Amino acid sequence: MQIAKHKVVTLDYTLTDKDGNVLDQSQGGEFTYLHGAKNIIPGLENALDGKKSGDEVKVSVAPDDGYGQRNDALTQVVPKDAFESNDEIQVGQQFHAQTPEGQYVMITVMNVEGDQITIDGNHPLAGVDLNFDVKVVDVRDATDEEVSHGHVHGPEGHQH
Repeated sequence: MQIAKHKVVTLDYTLTDKDGNVLDQSQGGEFTYLHGAKNIIPGLENALDGKKSGDEVKVSVAPDDGYGQRNDALTQVVPKDAFESNDEIQVGQQFHAQTPEGQYVMITVMNVEGDQITIDGNHPLAGVDLNFDVKVVDVRDATDEEVSHGHVHGPEGHQH
Protein backbone atom coordinates (compact mmCIF):
# COMPACT_ATOMS: atom_id res chain seq x y z
CA MET A 1 0.00 0.00 0.00
CA GLN A 2 1.34 3.42 -0.94
CA ILE A 3 1.39 6.51 1.24
CA ALA A 4 -1.40 8.86 0.20
CA LYS A 5 -3.99 11.11 1.82
CA HIS A 6 -5.87 9.42 4.68
CA LYS A 7 -3.31 6.65 5.14
CA VAL A 8 -1.85 5.97 8.57
CA VAL A 9 1.93 5.82 8.29
CA THR A 10 4.40 4.39 10.78
CA LEU A 11 7.99 5.59 10.49
CA ASP A 12 11.41 5.11 12.00
CA TYR A 13 13.46 8.26 11.51
CA THR A 14 16.53 10.18 12.53
CA LEU A 15 16.53 13.96 12.19
CA THR A 16 19.85 15.80 11.96
CA ASP A 17 20.96 19.37 11.33
CA LYS A 18 23.46 20.46 8.65
CA ASP A 19 26.36 19.51 10.94
CA GLY A 20 25.06 15.98 11.50
CA ASN A 21 23.90 16.59 15.07
CA VAL A 22 20.95 14.36 15.96
CA LEU A 23 17.98 16.59 16.80
CA ASP A 24 15.33 13.91 17.17
CA GLN A 25 14.68 10.30 16.38
CA SER A 26 12.07 7.62 16.69
CA GLN A 27 12.77 3.92 16.30
CA GLY A 28 10.83 0.70 16.79
CA GLY A 29 7.72 1.90 14.96
CA GLU A 30 6.84 4.41 17.69
CA PHE A 31 5.99 7.32 15.35
CA THR A 32 2.67 7.18 13.51
CA TYR A 33 0.80 9.97 11.73
CA LEU A 34 -2.17 10.57 9.42
CA HIS A 35 -0.89 11.49 5.96
CA GLY A 36 -2.47 14.58 4.40
CA ALA A 37 -3.72 15.98 7.72
CA LYS A 38 -0.79 18.37 8.29
CA ASN A 39 0.45 16.27 11.23
CA ILE A 40 4.07 16.56 10.06
CA ILE A 41 6.07 19.28 8.31
CA PRO A 42 5.18 19.77 4.63
CA GLY A 43 8.65 19.02 3.24
CA LEU A 44 8.74 15.58 4.85
CA GLU A 45 5.12 14.77 4.06
CA ASN A 46 5.63 15.65 0.37
CA ALA A 47 8.77 13.49 0.18
CA LEU A 48 6.89 10.49 1.62
CA ASP A 49 3.93 10.70 -0.77
CA GLY A 50 3.77 7.52 -2.86
CA LYS A 51 6.27 5.54 -0.74
CA LYS A 52 5.40 2.13 0.67
CA SER A 53 6.29 -0.10 3.61
CA GLY A 54 10.01 -0.93 3.59
CA ASP A 55 11.03 2.14 1.58
CA GLU A 56 13.93 4.20 2.91
CA VAL A 57 14.13 7.91 2.18
CA LYS A 58 16.74 10.59 2.82
CA VAL A 59 15.31 14.07 2.51
CA SER A 60 16.60 17.56 3.23
CA VAL A 61 13.96 20.08 4.22
CA ALA A 62 14.57 23.82 3.98
CA PRO A 63 13.06 26.07 6.68
CA ASP A 64 10.22 27.24 4.40
CA ASP A 65 9.01 23.61 4.13
CA GLY A 66 9.82 22.85 7.77
CA TYR A 67 9.22 25.06 10.77
CA GLY A 68 9.55 28.33 8.86
CA GLN A 69 12.10 31.10 8.98
CA ARG A 70 12.96 32.72 12.30
CA ASN A 71 10.86 35.80 13.01
CA ASP A 72 12.65 38.27 15.28
CA ALA A 73 9.31 39.90 16.10
CA LEU A 74 8.45 36.75 18.08
CA THR A 75 11.26 37.46 20.56
CA GLN A 76 10.43 39.98 23.27
CA VAL A 77 11.18 41.00 26.83
CA VAL A 78 8.30 40.66 29.30
CA PRO A 79 8.04 41.26 33.05
CA LYS A 80 8.34 38.23 35.31
CA ASP A 81 4.83 38.84 36.65
CA ALA A 82 3.48 37.98 33.17
CA PHE A 83 4.02 34.34 34.18
CA GLU A 84 1.45 32.62 36.38
CA SER A 85 4.05 30.29 37.85
CA ASN A 86 5.53 31.17 41.22
CA ASP A 87 8.46 28.85 40.47
CA GLU A 88 11.85 30.20 39.49
CA ILE A 89 11.87 30.83 35.75
CA GLN A 90 14.94 29.42 34.02
CA VAL A 91 16.50 29.66 30.57
CA GLY A 92 15.23 26.86 28.34
CA GLN A 93 11.88 26.44 30.07
CA GLN A 94 8.89 26.28 27.76
CA PHE A 95 5.40 27.57 28.41
CA HIS A 96 2.11 27.68 26.55
CA ALA A 97 0.89 31.22 25.93
CA GLN A 98 -2.23 32.60 24.34
CA THR A 99 -2.02 35.20 21.59
CA PRO A 100 -4.45 38.17 21.48
CA GLU A 101 -6.26 36.22 18.71
CA GLY A 102 -6.83 33.30 21.11
CA GLN A 103 -4.30 30.90 19.56
CA TYR A 104 -1.98 28.90 21.80
CA VAL A 105 1.74 29.01 21.10
CA MET A 106 4.79 27.52 22.76
CA ILE A 107 7.29 30.07 24.05
CA THR A 108 10.84 29.39 25.20
CA VAL A 109 12.67 31.38 27.88
CA MET A 110 15.88 32.68 26.31
CA ASN A 111 17.21 34.96 29.08
CA VAL A 112 16.39 35.87 32.68
CA GLU A 113 17.71 39.17 33.97
CA GLY A 114 16.17 40.25 37.26
CA ASP A 115 12.44 40.72 36.69
CA GLN A 116 12.87 40.85 32.89
CA ILE A 117 12.34 37.63 30.93
CA THR A 118 13.28 37.32 27.25
CA ILE A 119 10.94 34.90 25.47
CA ASP A 120 10.95 33.47 21.96
CA GLY A 121 7.77 32.36 20.20
CA ASN A 122 9.64 30.78 17.27
CA HIS A 123 9.67 27.01 17.00
CA PRO A 124 13.08 25.81 18.23
CA LEU A 125 13.80 24.46 14.73
CA ALA A 126 12.69 27.61 12.85
CA GLY A 127 15.35 28.65 10.37
CA VAL A 128 17.10 25.27 10.52
CA ASP A 129 17.79 23.05 7.50
CA LEU A 130 16.54 19.60 8.49
CA ASN A 131 17.84 16.24 7.26
CA PHE A 132 15.67 13.19 7.67
CA ASP A 133 16.73 9.57 7.31
CA VAL A 134 13.42 7.70 7.23
CA LYS A 135 12.28 4.10 6.94
CA VAL A 136 8.59 3.47 6.23
CA VAL A 137 7.57 0.73 8.66
CA ASP A 138 3.87 0.40 7.83
CA VAL A 139 1.07 1.97 5.81
CA ARG A 140 -2.62 1.28 6.45
CA ASP A 141 -6.00 2.82 5.70
CA ALA A 142 -7.18 5.29 8.33
CA THR A 143 -10.47 4.61 10.06
CA ASP A 144 -13.37 6.98 9.42
CA GLU A 145 -12.96 8.26 12.98
CA GLU A 146 -9.24 8.98 12.46
CA VAL A 147 -10.00 10.87 9.26
CA SER A 148 -12.78 12.92 10.90
CA HIS A 149 -10.57 13.75 13.90
CA GLY A 150 -7.51 14.51 11.75
CA HIS A 151 -5.08 12.26 13.63
CA VAL A 152 -4.22 8.64 14.42
CA HIS A 153 -5.84 6.85 17.33
CA GLY A 154 -4.11 4.28 19.50
CA PRO A 155 -4.59 0.52 19.30
CA GLU A 156 -7.54 0.73 21.69
CA GLY A 157 -9.21 3.45 19.62
CA HIS A 158 -9.94 7.02 20.62
CA GLN A 159 -7.40 8.18 23.24
CA HIS A 160 -8.30 11.85 23.87
